[in-house]
Amino acid sequence: MSQSFAIAPGIAALKPYSPGKPLSELERELGIQNAIKLASNENPLGPSPRVAEALKDELHELSRYPDGGGFDLRARLAGRHRIDPAGITLGNGSNDVLDMIARVFLWPGREVVISEHAFAVYPISSQAVGATIRVAPARDYGHDPAAMRALVGEETGVVFIANPNNPTGTWLRRDELRDFLDALPAHVIAVVDEAYIEYVAEPDYPDASAWLDELPNLIVTRTFSKAWGLAGLRIGYALSSPAIAELLNRVRQPFNVSRLALLAAEVALEDQAHMREGVRIARDGMAQLVTGLHALGLEVIPSVGNFVCVDVARDAAAVDQALLREGVITRPVANYGLPRHLRVTIGLPEENARFLAALEKVLSQ
Repeated sequence: MSQSFAIAPGIAALKPYSPGKPLSELERELGIQNAIKLASNENPLGPSPRVAEALKDELHELSRYPDGGGFDLRARLAGRHRIDPAGITLGNGSNDVLDMIARVFLWPGREVVISEHAFAVYPISSQAVGATIRVAPARDYGHDPAAMRALVGEETGVVFIANPNNPTGTWLRRDELRDFLDALPAHVIAVVDEAYIEYVAEPDYPDASAWLDELPNLIVTRTFSKAWGLAGLRIGYALSSPAIAELLNRVRQPFNVSRLALLAAEVALEDQAHMREGVRIARDGMAQLVTGLHALGLEVIPSVGNFVCVDVARDAAAVDQALLREGVITRPVANYGLPRHLRVTIGLPEENARFLAALEKVLSQ
């Protein structure tokens, strides 16, 4: 059906973000019960039990708007990161903050630099505001700082770097990331997305937030969706100078973070032991999956996240469909330029074993 109304140029050709298939959808479509979902990099351990208890006591306040500025949570985060609370911007997930960054620093005629195989939200948010997207070729499935720097010019407004990267799990080491950031012109906003930082054990992996005082054009984004187990409540944040945060807050929607999400994040931060247990499960599961996938003769991209990206040596979409019929949900990533790869979230040991058995069955057919 034709349409007569006008559409913003950036929206007309935009393809929406495609989330992982929910368990309920698989049950509706194929009638499969007791399926497992390893598609969305969620934490199989779930949130801290303290969070669930705290939320029960908050339910009677649901008729009240949340604190629009998130004062208490920002105070806790400021102490954790040793920065001024005025440099913290809260979002409905870190995706919300990434979208704010695009709306503030990009517009038609401005350019954004991203890497091949980088997180899909970067080009979606950038295209939506009419910016020109420059894509640097990947190096070993990850960011190539030299290739990205070569694309930076006078019209560049933002450079997005996912460290670790989703969906490949690759990462930049301390020196190469810092050298890249130091070489950027002052007019370019550098966004380092550290959604998976809690899972990283590499000694040469950098916490970019430590450089905020030295790099006034730096923004670091974090999330409570992964290691903290709060994906369903949608809460993330950005760390930056107060000057940048003030700009982001100009476009932040009123009450963009619910009162339940604010409380859950505060309580989650108090239970470091629970978060560390989830990280331990992910690291043990990483070894389990990588060993099993190598035993099947498959190549795995080295990852420091809570997921692996595996080359199934054939059309990954077909393999994914066959796995769905086995009750296992994974994530094909052809939309990231990887048509033979599946991204698989690390689950509980029994879920990892079920996936490996299902994959072996599918590949033998």
